[in-house]
Amino acid sequence: MNSVLMQVNEGVALITLNRPEAFNAFNLELFKLLKETVTACFAPEIRAVVLTGAGKAFCSGGDLRAMSAAPKEDLPNLLRELTELFHSVITDLRLLPKPVIAAINGPAGGGGFSLALACDLRYAVPTARFKQAYTSAALCPDGGFSALLPAMIGFSRTSQLLFLDPVLDAQTAKEWGIVQDIFAEESFLAKISAIAARLANGPTLSFARAKAILNESLLPHLEKILELEQQGMVEAGQTEDALEGIEAFFAKRSPVYHAR
Repeated sequence: MNSVLMQVNEGVALITLNRPEAFNAFNLELFKLLKETVTACFAPEIRAVVLTGAGKAFCSGGDLRAMSAAPKEDLPNLLRELTELFHSVITDLRLLPKPVIAAINGPAGGGGFSLALACDLRYAVPTARFKQAYTSAALCPDGGFSALLPAMIGFSRTSQLLFLDPVLDAQTAKEWGIVQDIFAEESFLAKISAIAARLANGPTLSFARAKAILNESLLPHLEKILELEQQGMVEAGQTEDALEGIEAFFAKRSPVYHAR
């Protein structure tokens, strides 16, 4: 079973993260397929893109089970490889000369949150939840989180998420400007399809120019942030705290950190 699916219908590409048993968590295979799929969306016949998750979650972020299975001396290299692929996907989403919609059908945590932020528009079901999650596991934000989120909600609220790591419900996410709107689950796909169809039948070249100009205020900064986030994630993977954070997650206990 492919971990990423794509369907194209009347100019709209629907990309589905397809690891529902793992809440669509990222691993190397998924990132490689997602990279290929997003690259395919540069084709001119695709005029709008929708990104969603299979099952009850949008995306829970990095697969901590895969990280915990790696020998501890290999964790930094695994994190380097994961972030390199992830950041390539994030950059491509911003460079796509067409609108990208995140259809957030459930929880979005860690890298899943970052993935949604990289899209142009975000819509959520009422049960969607958003959690930064990185620092709670003694890891470093990635996927452009450190650039994309403060651009939307400001420095203060981003700091609140980074240091206190609250769970944001869909209504708060809308009030803060993270999502454009909330649609009931029973009408969610129909609402998203209608928006995507409107975009696919809209002035594609005008959308492309507008997005490219908007990117000029973001991309140089985003590129630097992606470099720093990858460096930070690799450095985090070398710490005892990160190993403790991952172990505590699976033991369902509070981690005990010693700043080493």
